[in-house]
Amino acid sequence: MTQNDGTRRYSKDDLPHFREIIQTKRLKIFKELGYLEEASLKTLEEYSGDSSTYSLHMADQGTDAQEREKAFLFAARENKFLNHLNRAVERMDAGTYGQCATCGEPIQYMRLEAVPHATLCIDCKRAQEDKR
Repeated sequence: MTQNDGTRRYSKDDLPHFREIIQTKRLKIFKELGYLEEASLKTLEEYSGDSSTYSLHMADQGTDAQEREKAFLFAARENKFLNHLNRAVERMDAGTYGQCATCGEPIQYMRLEAVPHATLCIDCKRAQEDKR
């Protein structure tokens, strides 16, 4: 079980390691989402106040709309990733984490290191992508 050539498979003994990876990633997302919310509120406050002049407001309105849209898209992407991580935690609690949803075999350790929310082993993932 100590092979490091990509053939080592996940085992139940690895669960605490992967739970820690997922928790770290979840905390990072929560921080990022909090930052995005703060930045969006600050931008809205700046333009709702009396201190902004009409010309400055009109010149920067398009740029700020773009920034808000980028922030929204980033937040949507982060929320999607967070949902994947939350489902991985649910699989951990259910005892099905690390098992390929297609073939039922344990997922490669290195794959879970790279993608801790993976539901497919690398062979089944490749087969899925080939069908596209």
